[in-house]
Amino acid sequence: MNQQHSLLIKKCKKGNRKAQMKLYDLYADAMFAITCRYISNKENAKDVMQEAFLKAFTRLSQYKEEVAFGAWLKRIVINQSMDTLKKRALVYEEMNDQTLAIVDDDASWEIEVSVTKQEILHSINTLPNKYKYVLQLYLIEGYDHQEISEILEIPVRTSRTQLMRGKTKLKKTLHDLFKHKISL
Repeated sequence: MNQQHSLLIKKCKKGNRKAQMKLYDLYADAMFAITCRYISNKENAKDVMQEAFLKAFTRLSQYKEEVAFGAWLKRIVINQSMDTLKKRALVYEEMNDQTLAIVDDDASWEIEVSVTKQEILHSINTLPNKYKYVLQLYLIEGYDHQEISEILEIPVRTSRTQLMRGKTKLKKTLHDLFKHKISL
């Protein structure tokens, strides 16, 4: 982090409103994009992002410069998005030992068809929430299963299973999309 950025954060920690607005302006667009991955309604996404920034500013004293500020803020934004979804009665299936399958984290993510990034993102959004959020956190945000487990408050094994099942559904959705493109 450069000195100017570090100075801005120090001013924010002291409650400087102008510095907070500058920091907000620096990160708002990126954090809004992240929020929109989870909250489909743009107005609701703005509200969630605003709440996340408020939470970040009130907890700024907890921020240590060991990690990038953007990464720290991103975690707050994702957690705020997940909390909002949980309040809307998002329910995850608890997996028991009989429904578990062995998941190979190194399994190929390649698909047999040629699709755009936008088509992949759209296809992820059509999946059931329990798969969609695990796929987004794993593939797009880069979290591991332990982190996903903490964010979604699900067991690690559930994260692994939902990732595997979500990947299977995503591949099928993309394959069906490709077949539809050819038939047009």
